[in-house]
Amino acid sequence: MAETDGGLVVTDLRAGYGRREVLHSVSFALHPSKITVLLGANGAGKSTTVKAIVGAVKVSHGSVRGPGGTSIAREPAGALRQGVALVPEGGRVFGEFSVEENLKLGGYLNKKADEELEFVFDLFPVLKTRLSQKASTLSGGERQMLAIGRTLMSNPKVLLLDEPFLGIAPILVGRIVAAIGRIAREKEVPILLVEQDSRALTLASEVLVLRLGEIVLREQDASELMTAAGMAKLEELYIG
Repeated sequence: MAETDGGLVVTDLRAGYGRREVLHSVSFALHPSKITVLLGANGAGKSTTVKAIVGAVKVSHGSVRGPGGTSIAREPAGALRQGVALVPEGGRVFGEFSVEENLKLGGYLNKKADEELEFVFDLFPVLKTRLSQKASTLSGGERQMLAIGRTLMSNPKVLLLDEPFLGIAPILVGRIVAAIGRIAREKEVPILLVEQDSRALTLASEVLVLRLGEIVLREQDASELMTAAGMAKLEELYIG
């Protein structure tokens, strides 16, 4: 797994908090225009995986190679320099700033931010109607759209999404699902979509199931997991 091919490669990753190891030899690759869905129950290590990739959790073993092909694990700001961007769980935005200010902050270092802004507005038209509104007054779904839009303003080379459907109304989940699909296709970025929600399967080029810090299933055909038998298999893997 040495070649990233413009994506991201995680090899034999071990990471955790203090002396407690949460991830045990996790390996996978993300590829341009493809969406890899990482499923798992609470406590499986999903959020730890994305935090380890961006350097927010200590990596004790293994490697993460970004789009440039060089290691970003254990490198200060290594993920940022190679354009690996994380939309954290909960649609975190700068609540006291307006929608417009949040978006401008996202594109602060991007010379083509105006082009990205048009894409964000096309993706999430509601944001264009809320420009002067404080981010803290948006609905949960709108905050998640803003969090994704703000990240897109930096023109990321790899996009990590940590549970973007969490606490979102079903109708807005559908819009966010469609938006993630468009981002992969039109921006040709590799995406890691971390979720518990099985609706993420509709986007998947590959499905990984994480349990207790280990990948216990790899599936290239997500449709196999969307059948009654597949859902039963996922439930069994979730609960161990």
